[in-house]
Amino acid sequence: MPLLKIQTNQPVDATAQKDLAGRASQTVAELLGKPERYVMVSIEHNPAMLFGGSDEPLAYLELKSIGLPESQTTDLSRSLCDLLKDTLDLPADRIYIEFADAPRSMWGWNGGTF
Repeated sequence: MPLLKIQTNQPVDATAQKDLAGRASQTVAELLGKPERYVMVSIEHNPAMLFGGSDEPLAYLELKSIGLPESQTTDLSRSLCDLLKDTLDLPADRIYIEFADAPRSMWGWNGGTF
């Protein structure tokens, strides 16, 4: 159910992408208390990104999940920023994160919805 999309202007080789995706998947599953088998992570390299008029290292993340509690967004933000600092050396003040709580009827899977 959870989907984490990561876009960054930093080059990320295949090995680093796989490591980041794996760590992100585990982090999201743990923090949301969801089975990791339902977690999806997507990583995109987009060199044409700017933040504050600058192309210094940055990232934009989207985290969507059924039942995403607003009370957890601060902890999620901190953990995801820490993860990107550890894996891509991105400073937290160069990361935006959009959180979205998806209604069950609006999240499809396996030919149906949740």
